[in-house]
Amino acid sequence: MKAALEFYEGALGFEKAFELSDDRGNPWIVYLGVGDDQFIELFYSAPGSEKAKGQIGANHLCLLTDNIEEAARHLRDGGYPLDAEISRGKDGNLQCWTHDPDGNRIEIMQLGEDSLQMKFIKSKKS
Repeated sequence: MKAALEFYEGALGFEKAFELSDDRGNPWIVYLGVGDDQFIELFYSAPGSEKAKGQIGANHLCLLTDNIEEAARHLRDGGYPLDAEISRGKDGNLQCWTHDPDGNRIEIMQLGEDSLQMKFIKSKKS
């Protein structure tokens, strides 16, 4: 994580927005603000996980929507299953999950007004 943060903050100039811990209190995700309402999520590798065994790359693609109910309905109506129904994440946002035909994980997210991302976005506008 240290090298990743040095690269994304130092070389690319992105700002650390906030960090989340898992249910056990271990470091889990670092969020970097990369635009008005865009973020990169850097995941810590858990010992024994595939990432820890050398698999490096994208974990998933996250797409923002203003209406998650409509987005989920659109997917279902089109015959595309949800892998996880709408729920609220640790960051305060609504999310649901699907995948593309190749199995790539896709998160559909609606930013919550009091979410950690919105707090960061609002702090940049003040």
